[in-house]
Amino acid sequence: MTEHVSKATSNDPYSWLEETRDEAALRWVREQTARTEDELYDDSFHEQVQHIKTVLDAQDRIPMVTKRGEHYYNFWRDSEHRLGLWRRTTWQSYLTDDPTWEILLDLDALAASEGQEWHFAGSTLLRPKESEPYERALIRLSPDGGDQVRIREFDLTSKSFVANGFDLPVAKTQASWIDRDTLLVGSASSEQFTTRSTYANTLRRVARRMEIEDAPKLFEVNKEHVAAFGYFDSTSGFERVVTTDAIDFYHSITGVLIDQEHRVIDVPTDVQVSLHRQWVLFAPQTDWEHQGQIITAGSLAIAELEKFFEDGTIQQVLFIPDDSTALESLSFTANYLLLTVLHHVAAQVRVINLRENFSESQMPLEDPMLSISVGAVDDEDATAGDDYWMTVTGFTTPTTLLRGSVGSTANAVKRSPERFSAEGLKVTQHFATSKDGTQVPYFQVADEHMLLDGQNPVLMDGYGGFQHSMTPGYAAAMGVGWLSRRNDSGRRAVYVMTNIRGGGEYGPAWHRAALRENRHRAYEDFAAIAEDLVRRGVTSRAHLAATGRSNGGLLMGNMIAGYPHLFGVISCGVPLLDMQRYTQLAAGHSWIAEYGDPENAEDWKFLRTFSPVHRLSDQPHPVDDYPASLIWTTTSDDRVGPSQARIMAAKMMDLGIENVRYHEPEGGGHAGSTDNESTAKMLATSYEFLWRHVR
Repeated sequence: MTEHVSKATSNDPYSWLEETRDEAALRWVREQTARTEDELYDDSFHEQVQHIKTVLDAQDRIPMVTKRGEHYYNFWRDSEHRLGLWRRTTWQSYLTDDPTWEILLDLDALAASEGQEWHFAGSTLLRPKESEPYERALIRLSPDGGDQVRIREFDLTSKSFVANGFDLPVAKTQASWIDRDTLLVGSASSEQFTTRSTYANTLRRVARRMEIEDAPKLFEVNKEHVAAFGYFDSTSGFERVVTTDAIDFYHSITGVLIDQEHRVIDVPTDVQVSLHRQWVLFAPQTDWEHQGQIITAGSLAIAELEKFFEDGTIQQVLFIPDDSTALESLSFTANYLLLTVLHHVAAQVRVINLRENFSESQMPLEDPMLSISVGAVDDEDATAGDDYWMTVTGFTTPTTLLRGSVGSTANAVKRSPERFSAEGLKVTQHFATSKDGTQVPYFQVADEHMLLDGQNPVLMDGYGGFQHSMTPGYAAAMGVGWLSRRNDSGRRAVYVMTNIRGGGEYGPAWHRAALRENRHRAYEDFAAIAEDLVRRGVTSRAHLAATGRSNGGLLMGNMIAGYPHLFGVISCGVPLLDMQRYTQLAAGHSWIAEYGDPENAEDWKFLRTFSPVHRLSDQPHPVDDYPASLIWTTTSDDRVGPSQARIMAAKMMDLGIENVRYHEPEGGGHAGSTDNESTAKMLATSYEFLWRHVR
């Protein structure tokens, strides 16, 4: 029998902070938040907020669009539309400098009419019959910026919500159209149909005027699993329900439901499966032996679904990684498969011809320091099925949106103007040697004439988890809020993006290297980069700042508790910090595959070694050795939850660590903000706190 460790008890001096809406907890939150704001929110801070908000509100930023039929859809916020506009235009209008937009839904007007602020969280359009226009949509609306949403049916012709139409209550819900009167719904609308990870454990066929709980179940998973995910594929000729039993974050079982027959795609559960028309793609996370063939981890294989069901035939392995490359993303056009590949974190685009025996070519790219992403425009469009969007961006290179057709040169459609002066800035890539000898890459954005005397203010950014890759990109708010700063000596701020293990920069092996009991490698990598910056003379502890959110917040917590001697200041946002309790809070149970299970005594042994709340006691440092620390979250974060940040800050304060501050606004969810104003305040709060301690 597996031995379990105890959960939090009434003897836990911080358990009272776990109740999100407890009045005593909220009183402490308000007091600490007010203290932080009283210290930070001066004229300089408000000036920074306005600078960042101006960038976020800029009318000449690129309105990214999604093509549906003859229209191009966009969601937009600016100073006059705080909650935003859902709108659309035509291609010819979009090509102009000032497109004419048809307003479909004004969220600010909706708030005024309903007395409730709703935050736009996406839309799903009902596929029309051939040659007919799109008429209906499902609109996802969040009450507070969190993961829970209300889903309402919208009429694109009258530009209004459908009277007595579909209206699914606020919950963690997914929904897709089966037909005009039927939805496929997975909703954690009641505890009865919710997994331990707080997601739906059933998929249901919901007809008009039918309650979710009364709808027939099409698919159900064990409540100990993460979720039942699925969607209705309405592609003409390939209509089907696609189901996923998400066992944990990295193991799942995919199937298709056609005419009430559920057919499971029989592959190991750590092989990621995706479907597109007749094709099924396989991306193994560990080496997979299939019919005598070894398909290595990080590869991509393709098969025809019906043929695979018959005899397991895989037609081709399309991509095989090496020590320096990893598959980042993919997208189907009508006749091609576009693969974005990272080579030492620099992007390449490979083109697979689906009609000519999977022959491969490569799109020419100009600069390895830029990030490239590609995606099909509309693979079902009769005349533009092989068109693709391409975005090109870099730390100091504003984003350009291009459109092209496979086989021809892409043309620029929109260019973002410069939002901050990058004159004199130079982007370089470096490698630090981690504790176990691994070479870990990082990007540095700095003055090309920077003095290497250890006196430069540096901000390190990191994540290191869930196979998420950190790649170069034009972050205008960061440029305004950090790179544009100069200290009293005239030194320009430096930004460093780290590519530590746990991420996906080198594929599944790079990720697995920092899973569970090996989590310390991610933290050793980050520490090694900090030490390399000092060794190279770029900075010193007094001038070195670090920031991270979510899993990156866990990284920051471990820098505070385990490597305090390396940093002058840290910003730790929406973080996991108590690894004994994380599975009991919000969606934490879904991350056991990443971190381990604290209810298992053997797992808890290694979990405790990277649980910042416990490291404060297990590996104490003199109170004046800790870096200045801003720990922040939001009350409405329903993914990680606010309690872990609260407990870490409270414990540090109780230990007598004087330079810790706490900040927790109400709205924003796990993203930390709901509109441009709150985003600007969130970023400025972090940047201002960091700058004041390293300049």
